Amino acid sequence: MWNSQVIIMLLEGIRDTLYMTLASTLFGYIIGLPMGIVLTVTDKDGIRPNAAVYKVLDVISNLLRSIPFIILLIVLIPFTRFVVGRSYGSTAVPLTIAAAPYIARMVESSLKEVDAGVIEAARSMGASDFQIVTKVMLVEARTSLIVGATISLGTILGYSAMAGTVGGGGLGDIAIRYGYTRWQTDIMVVTVVLLVILFQIFQTIGMKIANRLDRRK
Repeated sequence: MWNSQVIIMLLEGIRDTLYMTLASTLFGYIIGLPMGIVLTVTDKDGIRPNAAVYKVLDVISNLLRSIPFIILLIVLIPFTRFVVGRSYGSTAVPLTIAAAPYIARMVESSLKEVDAGVIEAARSMGASDFQIVTKVMLVEARTSLIVGATISLGTILGYSAMAGTVGGGGLGDIAIRYGYTRWQTDIMVVTVVLLVILFQIFQTIGMKIANRLDRRK
């Protein structure tokens, strides 16, 4: 059972899982970070309130986050096929779309933790809105942002495993094809252990970075 082909398959599964998780998190932040900043800035208590902009982004974020990921995977099959030419394998498209609004809310939550007094002090010294966001809010919230990124990585890792139900590739796909469909319990157990190890690695690295950047220590 445990021949070289199985080992190679598991190694490829780890590689695909890492690719899907890290790539979708990166693209998720490319979309979600600006979205979270705009949500914070345009909120009624933000530095530039704008009810219309906030409402639109709020609805989009809540709508996408309210759809169970397994349903979103299926709904996005035509879009995924259009973007990358296929709807199966280790593609980060549906993961990115699922991650972006989640990340936006994490960023919004982190930025809202910044002391309003610090923002007012920066404004009183003549800082522009852009400077307040980039040099005050993002800097002051960096520890919380790193913690949020760590949590997001773990969540997206779980999503990547779920993508295996529709042929999404990675360890989740191996667990479904061999552990569930073919009742090979040993492979199922190994894939679960590997996912737990990856999760712990992400959490450990992320929390160490956050602790190192924490000014309160």
